[in-house]
Amino acid sequence: MSYETILFDPGPVARITLNRPDRLNSFTVRMHDDLRDALANLGDARVLVLTGAGRGFCAGQDLNDRAVAPGQTVDLGDTVTQCWNPLVRALTSLPQPVIARVNGVAAGAGANIALACDIVVAARSAKFIQSFSAIGLIPDSGGTWVLPRLVGQARALGLALTGDPLAAEQAAEWGLIWKAVDDERLDEEVDSLASRLASLPPLGLAAIKDMIRTSWQYSLDEELERQAGAMRRLGSTDDYREGVAAFLEKRKPSFTGR
Repeated sequence: MSYETILFDPGPVARITLNRPDRLNSFTVRMHDDLRDALANLGDARVLVLTGAGRGFCAGQDLNDRAVAPGQTVDLGDTVTQCWNPLVRALTSLPQPVIARVNGVAAGAGANIALACDIVVAARSAKFIQSFSAIGLIPDSGGTWVLPRLVGQARALGLALTGDPLAAEQAAEWGLIWKAVDDERLDEEVDSLASRLASLPPLGLAAIKDMIRTSWQYSLDEELERQAGAMRRLGSTDDYREGVAAFLEKRKPSFTGR
């Protein structure tokens, strides 16, 4: 498939590359439209890798795309409602695991789009920047929700209020991301992880993603009941039977997603 602002490579490991490197892959309305269409056409993909072209992952919103002339205003709530919120919801609700391959700076909404992915692997030279306070805004695209849950209130406030860059290695130490690796090992690490996830039972992975992402709204007793229901459902799948058989027969399993 051909798009104006992204590269899309479908397959068992689907890859989407934000492709406006001259603008640090900052988002325009067209990029939102292109990405929305690609996410709706993942087909039989088992895993999605999201990354950026060039020297950065994503610088968030392209302010030139919604430039405000002196004395004029723009409805940023509409921009968030129409563009950013649907993107965060799409990434978090996909049944496939989503890996963010952060190859450089991830700033503003670009940082929070990376954090909306299920696993974030970043080059050691990458930085995460909550750059909203410099222009009088709040961390949108899920930022105010995800930051305190990942790093605690004190660090979330520090990141959001100051807008100071957070190095990938520090982000990993704080638990903001999964892993920081040497720049030259980024592709190897992401490819290995994507291949590994693509080989696992997709129904189980989808259930893990859904259960963990929605667990915040339930009490422990409610979550225990949800776990029982999920285990009942997954225990009746062909993939569970195949996994057990392969383990007992000491062979490599072949999962079909049924």
